[in-house]
Amino acid sequence: MSDLFDIEELEKTNNRIKELEVLIQKHQKAYYNGEAEISDFEFDKLWDELKEIDPQNKILQKVGADSVTFSKIKHVMPMGSQEKAANPEQFLSWAQKHVYDEYFVEYKLDGASLELQYNHGILVNAVTRGDGEIGDDITANAKKMQGVISSLYLDGKLIDFTGGIRGEVIMTHQVHKEKFPDKANCRNAANGLMKRKDGQGSEFLNLIVYDALETNGNVFFEDEEQKINWLNKCGFNVVPLKICKNPQEVILYRASVMENRKQLDFDIDGLVVKERFINLDDAFRARPDRQIAFKFSLEEVVSVVRQIEWSISGVTYTPVAIFDEVELNGTKVQRASLANPDTLRELGVQIGSRVVVVKRGEIIPKIESLAPSLDGDILTPVEFPHKCEVCQTELIDEGSRLYCPNKKCSKRILHQLIKWQQIVDIRDLGETLITSLFNDKKVTSISDIYKLTVEDLVPYFLNEESISSEKESLGAKKVYNSIQNHRTVKLSTFIAGFDIEGVGESLAEKLIEAGFDSIQKLLDATVDEIANVYGFAQIMAQTIVEGLKEQSSEMNYLVDSQLVTIQTSVTGKLSGKSFCFTGELKTMKRQDAENLVKQNGGSTKSSVTKDLSFLVTNDVSSGSSKNQKAAKFGVPVISEQEFLDLLK
Repeated sequence: MSDLFDIEELEKTNNRIKELEVLIQKHQKAYYNGEAEISDFEFDKLWDELKEIDPQNKILQKVGADSVTFSKIKHVMPMGSQEKAANPEQFLSWAQKHVYDEYFVEYKLDGASLELQYNHGILVNAVTRGDGEIGDDITANAKKMQGVISSLYLDGKLIDFTGGIRGEVIMTHQVHKEKFPDKANCRNAANGLMKRKDGQGSEFLNLIVYDALETNGNVFFEDEEQKINWLNKCGFNVVPLKICKNPQEVILYRASVMENRKQLDFDIDGLVVKERFINLDDAFRARPDRQIAFKFSLEEVVSVVRQIEWSISGVTYTPVAIFDEVELNGTKVQRASLANPDTLRELGVQIGSRVVVVKRGEIIPKIESLAPSLDGDILTPVEFPHKCEVCQTELIDEGSRLYCPNKKCSKRILHQLIKWQQIVDIRDLGETLITSLFNDKKVTSISDIYKLTVEDLVPYFLNEESISSEKESLGAKKVYNSIQNHRTVKLSTFIAGFDIEGVGESLAEKLIEAGFDSIQKLLDATVDEIANVYGFAQIMAQTIVEGLKEQSSEMNYLVDSQLVTIQTSVTGKLSGKSFCFTGELKTMKRQDAENLVKQNGGSTKSSVTKDLSFLVTNDVSSGSSKNQKAAKFGVPVISEQEFLDLLK
């Protein structure tokens, strides 16, 4: 069966590669001919997916192709594709390998690339990007554009410059609105106009330049800063230049530009980051390595924090930022978790802070970083709660966690009871019934759940009149039977059900796989022993050891009194296999599917890892992050029906 899935997955991957090749070439051609059908963001998703599953694909080394209606001219300097970073993590990964004393940052203009070729200061050709080496000659059209200089003069003298000057042809928002509202966007409009045979409309376009190369041996500039200054003195419109001291400053500047770009009169879709030194060897590569396009994304936006709420789960208090409503990836969001007090402090979030909010793939919204404050912004420090809202015990702030230490806090006990019911999956014993039983002091510990009788439960289903008439309660019997049917549990389920901070079934399974395969071994484990298990750190190990010690009496009582039996080994059709479910299932809920796996000896994971056996999804061709990871790790992706077939 495994070999069959391997063959099927290889075939699916190859088919997807071919599909991506066709789509990328199609959209490249449409883009370079001024008829783009999708946004840059959508194109980048196709590009990134192909790069993820087939990084050496030849398509990734090509740029594109212009129309065949103009004569062709070779570039003075190649127009290769830039390396891209879609988020701060990717940029920092690049920056770790490219450590510069200074980082030169320029706008990445969202227009159409153009190279102006000069001979002794006189414009002779204007060439589009083409395939990166050869492009279309649109000199006649270019001379009508604003910002294109036919003769280079400085201090009244013709400059003896021979070489190329590169820039981006853009259309301003105002021109687009007034003259070409029928076009999808400024970039498409600019692309279409600059390649018209009759040249009409080119006068509405602007050229902004950012690069130059002298080929006749004359030296007009020695680094990137001097280059921009020289182009400016020659009379060109140039991109703004920001010099940052370190990668974090680049990230901060990007956040600032993200917030302010709506006020620009032209489109930009990111930043270009490079070093001060002019690296010609790198510039002549098909894909330069010493610079990177640090792009913006539809999945991140800048907003202003208006309030910090404290979400209480059991005894843990988690800060949640409430900010001005923004749209992220098609959905409107107004709140994001800040994880814990340390995260809040490290980010420096205050009431009134401008923050970068992200929502990538399947990840819930979170605050990634601060954006620079503006003049007039009023910042107010965040007030932390100091006492438990239930028992008034002084809260403990450990940095990674703010919590109530009172073991007898009623909120803490109730949360554990609800957690046990959810983990063990006693569905008929719902949260509302548990809360009522707890408030009536019928259930104050996990062991009390298993001591409940039908008579104990009847008052929660029948009124006094029905009870006095000796009516039977089917609801009470159903709950009682459900409890009895869940007296045998896996060790990982048993441990996760005790609501120890941060310990779910997946982490418990890791500990069991590491040799802590009994309650006694877990209770006897030291902090260092648990910290040595892959995926566990010292702080987490400390929390686990303390949590196990705190719950040891109840754990031992449940087992010794035989209220609960630990399943020593699980065999079944899925024994030894692990599954991760993503997307919507058709015939069952995800929880039901995960229970099926466990009942048949398998295990479930919340994310795709190298050791995962199968990723289950009804959209096997999706470009989701989980599908991409599965392709990267060689994890078979199967449909819901294929998953059910494994159980036959």
